[in-house]
Parts: sequence; structure tokens; C-alpha cells
Amino acid sequence: MKRVVLTTGGTGGHVFPALAVAEEIRRRFPDAEFLFIGGKYGPERQMVERAGIPFVGLPVRGVLGRGIKAIGAYPLLGMSICALIITLSPLGVKVNGASRWISIGPFSVQPMEFAKISLVLYLSYFFSTKQELVKTFSKGVIPPFLITAFLCALLLIQPDFGGAAVLAALLFFMCWYGGTRPLYLAGSGVLALCAGYMLIVQSPYRFRRLLAFLDPFKDADSISYQLVQSLYAFGSGGFSGQGLGAGKQKLFYLPEAHNDFIMAVVGEELGFVGMSLFFLLMGIVLFRAFSISYKQIELRDKFITFGLALIISLGAVLNLAVVMGAAPPKGIAMPFMSYGGSNLIAMMLCTGLLLNFSRSQEEREGRGRK
Repeated sequence: MKRVVLTTGGTGGHVFPALAVAEEIRRRFPDAEFLFIGGKYGPERQMVERAGIPFVGLPVRGVLGRGIKAIGAYPLLGMSICALIITLSPLGVKVNGASRWISIGPFSVQPMEFAKISLVLYLSYFFSTKQELVKTFSKGVIPPFLITAFLCALLLIQPDFGGAAVLAALLFFMCWYGGTRPLYLAGSGVLALCAGYMLIVQSPYRFRRLLAFLDPFKDADSISYQLVQSLYAFGSGGFSGQGLGAGKQKLFYLPEAHNDFIMAVVGEELGFVGMSLFFLLMGIVLFRAFSISYKQIELRDKFITFGLALIISLGAVLNLAVVMGAAPPKGIAMPFMSYGGSNLIAMMLCTGLLLNFSRSQEEREGRGRK
């Protein structure tokens, strides 16, 4: 007698193939015994039991979110710091004058993308466990600012001014959401602007890029070339676009057309209609992400989900601002769109965690109604 254990979960796209395999085995070996292991709260139970196969359900939902919290914010933050330090060592990979990647076999990883998530987890732990201290300066402001400043310093050494700006923005909004005094936030904002100004004026390259942003067509063949080509792409798109795949700017005119400036290609090929549809879809994603945060009951879950939603929204807003000439050019990828494995994996991780927290909250509400 043959005994067969099947395991899968999720939608019918996962379960039905397993049931088809079980049916074929049953046809060839009529005396075979089956046991199906799947998610306790998923739709697979009904499908499997209707097929006459014993089912064992495991409470697998919420494992990812609980696992992230169980590992702890400090170990994840420490790993991110170590990874950023490695980029500055001989093991780091330098591209276009910046050492932002680590080579792992045939792959390259950009630690900054995961440092954003680690920082959010640390800040979420800090603000959820020290609510009675967040309005004090020595214990509610200094620790998170020092940690973030250290991460920003590592990024500036690479150099990655855009990444440091994103981490600083994450800190600002997380502090605002966590209850930091407005006076401290205003003071930190002024200091950050002063520090940014000093970093720009002391770097000839950054200063030229700022001037190019203020008047891009003054030096359109040099420092402003990328931005000008991006604006040409949007202008060429018109109302309905040139047609999918028919854009010209990506043909060696627009640098990084597949990466940071992918939205210029979208604007050229799909026009105002396509960009409006993208804004609508991204707006739905962000609305849903922040709604998940609003519905959380546990304070730490609120902070984690808010921070994850913030990572996605900051990436989208800053990338669009750069591509459309509303902000100085910086290497910030468009979530879910730009080429690059590290950013895509980080965005998928943020999305998976958000969905996990949402699903866990819905299950708690369902059990509460029973």
C-alpha cells in the first residue's frame, strides 16, 4: 500500500494541480492512502475535502509578520549596518563611481534597499515600546536620530545622497507618527536642510546638478542631459502616447531608461492616459497600504505597517518628482517598475508583510465576531 502526503496552499492555481496529481496516483494505485497538509484558514480545505482526501490544517498565516518581529529589530538593523560597511570594503562593487553593491556570486545586492526596512522595524520597536519617553529629548529623540545618522553617513560615504535623503525622510515621518514633539521635528528639519545644503555646495558635482535642476535647458548637452531627455519623452507622449514599445527616447537617448527613468518611457509610450492610469493604480496601492496600518490594533503593528507603506510611497513620489523635473536628479527607483533585483525584492517584501498583517488582522476580527 502506498501512502502519499501532499502539501500546498493558497488559491486554486496551487491546489488543483496537487489534486490532479493525487487523482492520477489514485487511478494507478487504487489502494493508495492520501494526506493533504495545507493552511488552516485558506480555501484549500474545502477543495481537498470535496475530493475525498483527509486534510490537516496548519495555522501558517501570520508566520512572516511574527517571524520578522521574533527575529528582533536590532539583529536586522545590525545586519544592514554590516552590509553597508561591506560595500565600502574591497568586497563592494563600484558602478559609476559609487560603491553601493555587494557581489554574491552572479548576483549583486544593494544593501540600502533592505536598510530602509530594517530602519522601519527598529523605529517601530522604539516608538511602540517607549511611548512614555518619545516627547523627551535625551531618550525619545537622540537614539533614533543617532542610528539614522549613522546609516546616512555610511550611505554618503558610498556616495548615495538620495538614499540618505530617503532614510532621513523615513525618520521624520516615523517620528511624526510616533508622537515626537513638533518643536523637535521642526528643529531637526532645519538642521537636515542646512546639512543638505552644505553637502551640496561642498561637492561640485552635486552643486552642478542642483543648478541643472533649476535651469535644465541651460546645459542640456551636459549635466542636464538626462533630465532634458526625460522631459522630451513626456512631451512626445502627448495624450495617448506613441504606442507600447514605440518610444524613441529609450533608444540610447535617455540614460537609465530601464531604471530610475522608466516612468519617462511610460509617459512617452502611453501618454497622459497611461500615466493617469498609473497614478490611479499606485494611489489604490498606497491607499490600501495606509488603510492596513490604520486598522491595526497593536501599536507596534501600526508603526511597522505605516513604515512599510511609507517606503513604497516615498519611492514612488520621489522618483516621479525627479523624472518630471520637480526635484533634483537622484538615484531613486520606482517601486515595482524600475529594473533592479534588490529594489524589487524589497518592495515585494514590504507588500508581503503588509498583506500578512492585513490578513492576520482580519482573522482576529473574524474570531472576535464568533
